[in-house]
Amino acid sequence: MERLKSPPATAVPLSTAPANPHYRRIGGEGAVRRLVERFYQLMNELPEARAIRAMHPEDLASSQEKLFLFLSGWLGGPPLYTERYGPPRLRQKHLPFPIDAPARDAWMACMRQALEEQVKDSELRSQLTAAFFKTADFLRNQP
Repeated sequence: MERLKSPPATAVPLSTAPANPHYRRIGGEGAVRRLVERFYQLMNELPEARAIRAMHPEDLASSQEKLFLFLSGWLGGPPLYTERYGPPRLRQKHLPFPIDAPARDAWMACMRQALEEQVKDSELRSQLTAAFFKTADFLRNQP
């Protein structure tokens, strides 16, 4: 059996490089909070978001806090959601809600506009939009 060689002393340990630098690039905690806040304001304002708004409780405070906690870790910052609630299990937690392509698109309309307003870096905004779409599409449980 061949023995693995130790990395050279000049190698940077993987744990020091952030796996996802978006949290820092977006502006940290304050920026993530502003994004989430604007996202839920848009969910209340945009007519096309009416159906997804109806899937949420009347008081959005808990939903808003959970999304902030989740996005903190998802964007490469502190894993606040996991620390408080354990693994996110997004698909499992969204199964009770009928999420089809129009629901996904309505959610994305809110997030796209929030990103447009809150994230000035166009490259980051584009990367986040693509990542959010991939995640939102993954949560679809209806044709």
